[in-house]
Amino acid sequence: MAQNPRTSETESTPTAGRNSDLTRRNYVRSLAAVATAATAIGGAGTAAAQDDYEVIEAEGQTITIDAGETWENKLIDMTTGQDIIITAHSSDWTIRNIGFKGENTSGTGSATFGISDTGNGTSTIENVYLGDGSSAGNGNPNGHGQTAFWVAPDHNGHIDFENVNIQNFADNAIYGSAPGNKGGGTIHIDSTFAANCYVSHFRLATEGSKVTNSSVYVDSSHGYVGRGIWGWAPGTIEVEGCQIEMNGQNTAIDAGANGSPTEINVTDSDYDEQAGVAKHAGSTVQLGDSVGTDPKAFIPQGVPTSPEEAASGSQN
Repeated sequence: MAQNPRTSETESTPTAGRNSDLTRRNYVRSLAAVATAATAIGGAGTAAAQDDYEVIEAEGQTITIDAGETWENKLIDMTTGQDIIITAHSSDWTIRNIGFKGENTSGTGSATFGISDTGNGTSTIENVYLGDGSSAGNGNPNGHGQTAFWVAPDHNGHIDFENVNIQNFADNAIYGSAPGNKGGGTIHIDSTFAANCYVSHFRLATEGSKVTNSSVYVDSSHGYVGRGIWGWAPGTIEVEGCQIEMNGQNTAIDAGANGSPTEINVTDSDYDEQAGVAKHAGSTVQLGDSVGTDPKAFIPQGVPTSPEEAASGSQN
């Protein structure tokens, strides 16, 4: 079965408006909603028609999204115990309204999404639910567990992430550092929730890349305890309007890796002071006057909290 290759964190060559405290409270959803009860998947076979989305059973297949294509309104049934890979290595593609039902227990150590915009265009990921995670059997201290999104080194355009829910993945949630020393493409993560993933939750490298109006939540009693936001060379990475609640686990904001420095600018955000800020190889982390140390993770409005909600395109 084809897999999306990923560089490990130890390799020598790594591959929105302001959200004030008052505004953030307007967007708060109870973290109890993270564990929204699942409803049964209807139908049988590889693809079963629904009123407003298609159910696709994971059978070890790879689905390829071509240039200019929109792939939408799919519910992926992971209860088969097998894997599925979605790849988009072209330009101006859109992936939206996709929900994954059930934990990925395949043990393949692949990336669920392998993506890049290789035509200097703009591609989009929106309204995706990956909240059921991957099994502990996919965890690996060398960073070879299941990754939610892997952005390939050849990415030279721009990718927008919006309204994405990623939880309990044994590897990175959004692994977007690989283009830093090759394609140089940018990534904007907006209104996205990531929780209890290993290695890191949001991992970026190229100047012009940013995380806005989003949250990271880590709870040592659930899932994995990876870094909050990890910046790789060359940077600069912008972080604005975010809540990074780590409960003292790992590092909230980590800058630099493999002997190469970067810069992270943080504004209008809160981070866990106990987890803290780490700076490697001469990296800098600029904390603006509006940065606090009392984070309260939130699920931004519009982020799906169930597979069915994502697949149908409904808004919370």
